[in-house]
Amino acid sequence: MKKSLIMGVVYLLINTSLFAQSGSISGTIFNQETGETMVGAHVVLAENNIAKATNELGKFQFKNLEAGNYTLTVSFIGFTKISQPVTVKNGTISSLNISLKPDVLSIQDVEVTQDLGQNVSTISEVDIQLRPIETSQDVLEIVPGLFIAQHAGGGKAEQIFLRGFDIDHGTDISLSVDGMPVNMVSHAHGQGYSDLHFVIPETIERVDFDKGPYYTDHGNLNTAGYADFYTKKRLANNYLKLEGGQFGTFRTVGMFDLLKGKTVEDPSLYLATEFFRTDGYFDSPQYFTRLNTLLKYHQKVSSNQTLELSASTFTSSWDASGQIPIRAVESGMITHFGAIDDTEGGQTSRTNLNAKLITETNDGGLVENQFYFSNYEFELVSNFTFYLEDPVNGDQITQTENRQIYGSKNSYWNDWSLFGLNASTEFGAGFRYDQVNDIRLSHTLERREVLDDLARGDVRETNIFAYAEEQLSLSKKLSLTAGLRFDYFTFDYVDALTPNYERQVEDKGIVSPKLQLSYQATENVNLYVKSGIGFHSNDTRVVVAQNGQEILPKAYGIDIGTFWKPTRNLLINLAAWRLDLDQEFVYVGDAGIVEAGGKTKRQGIDLSLRYQLTKWLYLNADANYTDPKSVDEAEGEDYIPLAPTFTSVGGLNFQTENGFSGSLRYRYLGDRAANEDNSVIAEGYTVVDAVLNYQVGAFDFGVYIQNLLNEEWNEAQFDTESRLQNEAVPVSEIHFTPGTPFQARFSIGMRF
Repeated sequence: MKKSLIMGVVYLLINTSLFAQSGSISGTIFNQETGETMVGAHVVLAENNIAKATNELGKFQFKNLEAGNYTLTVSFIGFTKISQPVTVKNGTISSLNISLKPDVLSIQDVEVTQDLGQNVSTISEVDIQLRPIETSQDVLEIVPGLFIAQHAGGGKAEQIFLRGFDIDHGTDISLSVDGMPVNMVSHAHGQGYSDLHFVIPETIERVDFDKGPYYTDHGNLNTAGYADFYTKKRLANNYLKLEGGQFGTFRTVGMFDLLKGKTVEDPSLYLATEFFRTDGYFDSPQYFTRLNTLLKYHQKVSSNQTLELSASTFTSSWDASGQIPIRAVESGMITHFGAIDDTEGGQTSRTNLNAKLITETNDGGLVENQFYFSNYEFELVSNFTFYLEDPVNGDQITQTENRQIYGSKNSYWNDWSLFGLNASTEFGAGFRYDQVNDIRLSHTLERREVLDDLARGDVRETNIFAYAEEQLSLSKKLSLTAGLRFDYFTFDYVDALTPNYERQVEDKGIVSPKLQLSYQATENVNLYVKSGIGFHSNDTRVVVAQNGQEILPKAYGIDIGTFWKPTRNLLINLAAWRLDLDQEFVYVGDAGIVEAGGKTKRQGIDLSLRYQLTKWLYLNADANYTDPKSVDEAEGEDYIPLAPTFTSVGGLNFQTENGFSGSLRYRYLGDRAANEDNSVIAEGYTVVDAVLNYQVGAFDFGVYIQNLLNEEWNEAQFDTESRLQNEAVPVSEIHFTPGTPFQARFSIGMRF
């Protein structure tokens, strides 16, 4: 009886809060020029100081409002900001259709809100509008503070640096495209290997990113951060682009609207293709080629449902000069752009099928159901130690795999009210299954002959997950976001090198809580605290080797920061943070062995600044300082090899009304320890790039210059023990891949 009475009171309180204020405002935001709905538009209810971002259907809703007159302010980066009066009556829903007109970007229109995700997405929108994306590498560098290095002929996934991590190729950052994971778990080369070269830069519409392990809808590999890329739903015009430049570089892009629908209610189908080839700037030509194709369909199948279907395929092949030792260059044995083993290289391909159905419920909720499939092939030939292990044939290795990925992501989101407070709830669940066949590490000769297999087998890895997140506005100034995520893994490995094809299976689950607080101190100052636990799974071959022990190392993170707009034209994001990682074991794909990683801690300060100097000139800068340390090592021997300590990216961007746009940008990476006692230094560098574009009528003309000052610099660096063919004893020193010299590319594009 007592329990029933309590439940009745709770029910009454909740329902009283839900219906005491019955007026609502809902609406849809459109692009006036294209008629397309706008995802992530910024809508503010001035009287209540409540802000919302439009959802996947371009819609927003303010519920449980007192009757009266309100003012809606709607803005989106690169569009004219508008204000619209709205009258709310009890028991009614005021429904609006609002169109925004494209305009020259103005930071004056940017507003700081309680919604942390909206604040971050504002920085993303500013960058996409202003920073030309000329290459697939530029796609990743949209994330503030993220650095990349290419060190295997252009076709291999980039080495990633973020928040004091040498992330290798994706171990501690979660990447996705249109909701489909990019990272490859238990990969032949390295855990989380992420090859984004299958994305055509011109197809990118928006980027959602953030740093730290604080986001309930992101699970495995989200420790240093995440980045989600979304491609265009439809094309405004057909587009054809041709590029050419030094070192035998040629690129062509075609984007074609196949249905030519006249309104957003009509279905859309477009085809995008890209072909790229270059010989590269090395003494031995790279013969690098890449072919991309994307076919994407988008249709509103009913009044409340939207369907997206896409199919893409990507193939790439290249030769590489690999990493070279300093001593070989200094002795004159090879040049700065030479090679010890120029038979390195690789080939890879990926085919994706992706389907998403978005359903709007009668009460304004949003249900998303997604299913995806990928077929992936990979072969990489490398030689890091030359003749250290095999003085006759050399130490060349080949890593290969064939993989199929099956997955599903499903979520429900809705606004509601709790005791009169604005709230939103999201639930999600899904799975990912990786079927990796013949994952192999072989000792090879001149890329043609397999001398022996060092590791070989089949991997089956399953990740089932579920999460829930609640966002609650505690007052007009204070909001709380709390979430809980559960991931369950099954690791299955068959070792093909054992006599009976030994099979080992391990499983484990992990719970990841998240908590964020956001405080709107003033109209232009938001203060926040983010905290949470994240993780990255270890390679399946590590899991079975360690009998399931310490296979899901946790990451404990906290950010304390602010979004601040001190003047109309200046936006600042400043954060102090710390991230601690548990003990882990790492599978070294280049050697086929398991090594202990050890506990680590990283703490630092991130600064992002966006400033509009004039109507057409913009300044942006990201500076990131980190103190990375190994926890269990003695002082002076606790450096984390290759972990960056200070990085900065920035420059000037301009957009004029007479068609000119471009940028002058720098990338700075400071000196960092290359080994545990800092006795070997990986030298830093500063590189300046420039872009100039001119748009006239239906034509675009462009010039893209890498390394404008023609600095000699080393892009990827490692402290490696190796032996050359004429050496009696091995030498441990810096091995590097040279960065690009001055390189100019010219382009012409046409819209039709």
